Amino acid sequence: MSSSLAQTADKEKRQAALSSVVAAIALTSFKLIVGLMTNSLGILAEALHSTLDLVAALVTLFAVRASGKPADQDHHYGHGKIENLSALFETVLLLVTCVWIIYESIQRLFFKSVEVDASIWAFIVMGTSIMIDYSRSRILYRAARRHNSQALEADALHFSTDIWSSSVVIVGLIGIRLSGFFPNLGFLAKADAVAALGVAMIVVYVSMQLGYRSVQGLLDKAPDGLAEKIRLVVDSIPGVTDCHHVRVRPSGPSLFIDVHVYLDDEQPLKDAHALTEVIEARIHDLAPRADITVHPEPLVRPPQTPPV
Repeated sequence: MSSSLAQTADKEKRQAALSSVVAAIALTSFKLIVGLMTNSLGILAEALHSTLDLVAALVTLFAVRASGKPADQDHHYGHGKIENLSALFETVLLLVTCVWIIYESIQRLFFKSVEVDASIWAFIVMGTSIMIDYSRSRILYRAARRHNSQALEADALHFSTDIWSSSVVIVGLIGIRLSGFFPNLGFLAKADAVAALGVAMIVVYVSMQLGYRSVQGLLDKAPDGLAEKIRLVVDSIPGVTDCHHVRVRPSGPSLFIDVHVYLDDEQPLKDAHALTEVIEARIHDLAPRADITVHPEPLVRPPQTPPV
């Protein structure tokens, strides 16, 4: 990736991460104020959840800023792994949140009764939360896909789970209202706890998938099938006798690719170098963000048998 494109990508990622921080601050403050006004445990719990999201958003902002630093004397492959580490940290935060949600849901279903003030303010804050979370998650997912950023993907997942949890709170508020109007529907007061359990299970599943990809990135797992595609493409280039020892190393949004090729050892050095440039261009068609190293080797010819 050229320097200008890299700078543009880093700028877009920082803007997306910063907007996430601003949204998290606004949501946390709004939920805390309304929760204290209505004495709603559900909304106060949502304020705590948003506080956790604020921490995650700050971690993401730090990660995308740090990962954009160029390679230096101590980090020859750059700082891209910071994004993988950030995504793993946010996955842990999501799982901790889910454990708390599952515990609280079970408590409310079987062991304790929690009264929530289902006032109009409670519906307003939850509706506002859903709209902001939806907007932020779309922006973050779009930036994550465009720049192959696990840190932004993890942050987008946080906001997506907020949409579900806020919807659960609204379901609970509606259930409380209905149970108040219709005594025969008293069981609806437990609807929020049941829905929260379902949401928590979904979030656990999605979080585990993200965590697995983050760990694989930290362990330098190559993208499935990419090495074989590179070998086939390079082997098809005229002048290349054999492409071998292909290695692909992911680092955050970047890829580092090493390939060895056999070339005609009788051609001039400038022609061999021009051929390596062609090889790099063809590999860039498969992996536009890749940092590519081509190692040419002389083709070993069998010794000539003198005529008898």
